Amino acid sequence: MIRFLLLFSRQGKLRLQKWFTAISEREKKKIIRDLTTMVLARQPRSCNFLHWRDLKIIYKRYASLYFCLAIENQENELIALEVIHRYVELLDIYFGNVCELDIIFNFEKAYFILDEFLIGGEVQETSKQMVNRSIEASDMLQEDDSSDWFEVELFG
Repeated sequence: MIRFLLLFSRQGKLRLQKWFTAISEREKKKIIRDLTTMVLARQPRSCNFLHWRDLKIIYKRYASLYFCLAIENQENELIALEVIHRYVELLDIYFGNVCELDIIFNFEKAYFILDEFLIGGEVQETSKQMVNRSIEASDMLQEDDSSDWFEVELFG
């Protein structure tokens, strides 16, 4: 099971966080601080797996963002690495070559894509096409709702 997912920049700025277990805000801040410091201090050619507390930390750098995933000790590191890669692929499909600014200015979409892919710390859907279809359907619903609102305001 995935415990949490963090996205942070090379400067250590948190861009996205998703917690799948209940943790206090104080503890979350400490975890974020510890992990960003540990991951950013590692050499670029180092292994992408760490043991931290009772968890395995798997991270991968894409452009200027680090995607960091915490899993339980008995979980497979390579599958966790594939989960990170699949999430990046889904972001790429939606944003067209995703960058840090896409995450900053469209964080609600990044969360939505993550929620379509992972639920409760487990992979919900492995098919990129299925996740992409549900995202497109959601976008169509939002467009329909916003156009209805505009018509009501305009003609109401």
